[in-house]
Amino acid sequence: MTQSILIRAPRNKPGPSGDRLEVGGPLLGHISSAFRSILDSPNMPTPRPVLSGDFESNVRGLFVVGDLAGAPVVKLAMEQGDAVARHIAKLKLQNKANPYDLVVIGAGAAGLNAALTAQDLGLRVLVLEKTRLISTFEDFPEGKWIYAEPETRPSRGKLWLEGATKEDLIERWKNTVDISGLDVRIGEGVTAIRKQDGGFDVAAGPATYRTSYVVLATGQRGNPRKLGVPGEDNPNVFHRLYSPKHYRDEDILIVGGGNSAVEAALALAGQNRVVISYRDSEFTRIFKDNRRNLHSAIAAGRIRVVFNSTVTAFNSGVAALTTGPVPYQHAFVLIGADPPVAFLKSLGIRLENQWTAKRFAWLAIALAISYTIYGVKQGAGAEFWPYRGWGSQFFTFFNRPWSFWYTVLYTAIMTLFGIQAMKRWGFDRKDRFQIWRYVSLIGFQWIFFFLIPEFLFRWAVEGQWIGAELASDPNFASNAWRSYGLIYAWPLFFYTFFGSPNQVWIVWGALLSFVIIPVLVLFHGKRYCSWICGCGGLAETLGDRWRHLSPKGAASIRWERMNAWVFAGAAIITVMMIGRDAVVAFRAPADRSLEWYHLVVDTWLVGIIPVGLYPFFGGKVWCRYWCPLAKMMQIFSRVFTRFRFSRFAIHSNEKCIACGECSRNCQVGIDVMRFAMKQEELNNFNTSCIGCGICVTVCPMSVLSFQPVQSTPLVQIGAKT
Repeated sequence: MTQSILIRAPRNKPGPSGDRLEVGGPLLGHISSAFRSILDSPNMPTPRPVLSGDFESNVRGLFVVGDLAGAPVVKLAMEQGDAVARHIAKLKLQNKANPYDLVVIGAGAAGLNAALTAQDLGLRVLVLEKTRLISTFEDFPEGKWIYAEPETRPSRGKLWLEGATKEDLIERWKNTVDISGLDVRIGEGVTAIRKQDGGFDVAAGPATYRTSYVVLATGQRGNPRKLGVPGEDNPNVFHRLYSPKHYRDEDILIVGGGNSAVEAALALAGQNRVVISYRDSEFTRIFKDNRRNLHSAIAAGRIRVVFNSTVTAFNSGVAALTTGPVPYQHAFVLIGADPPVAFLKSLGIRLENQWTAKRFAWLAIALAISYTIYGVKQGAGAEFWPYRGWGSQFFTFFNRPWSFWYTVLYTAIMTLFGIQAMKRWGFDRKDRFQIWRYVSLIGFQWIFFFLIPEFLFRWAVEGQWIGAELASDPNFASNAWRSYGLIYAWPLFFYTFFGSPNQVWIVWGALLSFVIIPVLVLFHGKRYCSWICGCGGLAETLGDRWRHLSPKGAASIRWERMNAWVFAGAAIITVMMIGRDAVVAFRAPADRSLEWYHLVVDTWLVGIIPVGLYPFFGGKVWCRYWCPLAKMMQIFSRVFTRFRFSRFAIHSNEKCIACGECSRNCQVGIDVMRFAMKQEELNNFNTSCIGCGICVTVCPMSVLSFQPVQSTPLVQIGAKT
């Protein structure tokens, strides 16, 4: 039986996260909007397809490579194209009667390299391109330099790649395509794909091509964003700048405030009168060199900028702006490109963080598993419904309670997924920093959060390794759980200073929280979270595979204020518990507050909610939004940075290409790319950075590096973002 799936290019573009929840009424509408903003918070400007390790989408036989698949630079796009072709060549052809074995959609770096490699491996290949060969490079300004980064990785495939101008690269690639005899059809944009048993029917204009496999390599920039105002379709209004030298002694209007707009303005300003219209009050996302050159051009009178302005219409010879009319002979609307989200969805391709009924079901299952793990961990008689009275006994094995097996499970998961993460970020990328970071996390978990509290403490007491006096003190010998306080500092280890602790724990707890932790923060910022802490360790190991789903944006940064309330609550309850014997009025509220803190913070906010949300919002929900120790370290680090004592910061060089990989992979949702583009210092005064270094590791241009805080005036360090 033949199964047919019709896949058409869309007419209307939905939002980036899928179908919206339609809820009636203003109040419910507000709730729905707030709920949707939370669900959408992990999204980057362009959600990526969910792909297998071989770049196959959920539509079997349809592969995605290049910019759409997260290849931020030319060399990596070429590498993906070569790899997917070699993978497809090993697959069994779905139908040998098909005229083509492979249709590649898009004639850029990834698409051409895939097609050339596949053809060399004996496949019958067709390339479809709706505009021009290598159109992305053709759209670059004249003379733009193409980098062959990362330098540590060799080029793969038949296309030549070394540092060169765009013109040189385009000429060489076109020669390679001509010599190979590759079948490339220019001007044939794909309008529909029909998947059937045995392959695909790919419709491009009036023609339809039958193929066994499809590789989608269209990139993200094929659809220039438009203003949607009257006159925008006039023949002297463009959405790309191909050749600045063709314009001389003209009134030119540039609309936009990104690097493309600024670079176009600078290229035209030498021989024209240029005005930039930008909707914001300052340029916030342009490279440092562009900023410097723009300021020089403005000072010299070669460029005029109209801030806080938007175009309402392009009339004949005059553009209507909200701030007043601006004459123009040619106008360039350079406000970015619309990501092909609707197109991908029309193909049936599932996107990251796409909230469907199935995804909501998985969310419920994840929270139910987390609820069970932590609900039973409360102990006999205190379990959560429906485990009350039987759950603890049910999960007791070999005379060991669930609390022990929970620690075993926790350590095993951290080890298994930690090794995977170590391979991903350390060994695969030859990054010793990441290798040692994961060795540290796994080592601390095994020694201080498993072996010592579960085995070594008891053996030390029984063998009196710690001395007869301590071994015979019931407040010490019978409280193995307090050994977690060897590494977990107050207020994360909330019970350090009350509950009749031995003096050893009080002295060590005070020393750890108020001497050792501040010293660590002075030199390493908040790296405790990403090198030592068991809570952060689970997030960095099990949660690593979902790190790109960490909430992003200004709202998610504001949510971080919640940990200040938890920190304040922990401090107040600690004071009441310490003073309850001296101040009678403290006793009842202290006991009630302790119960609520244990229930709300120690159970729900540490365990059930964040662990259940790992696959949907990344691993740092607890660490980022509720952990009181993270807040205390943030306070220490802000003070050290404020007075420029801190030795922790991340600096950028001038090579940022705005690929967004650093921001995408930040577990605490920092817009790292913004700092890199402006070459601004990133530190713990302006961010909640935990020093995991993944942004440094993923950068294909080696832009970022750890360096001490510079001796710069605070106003130049910047505000929290």
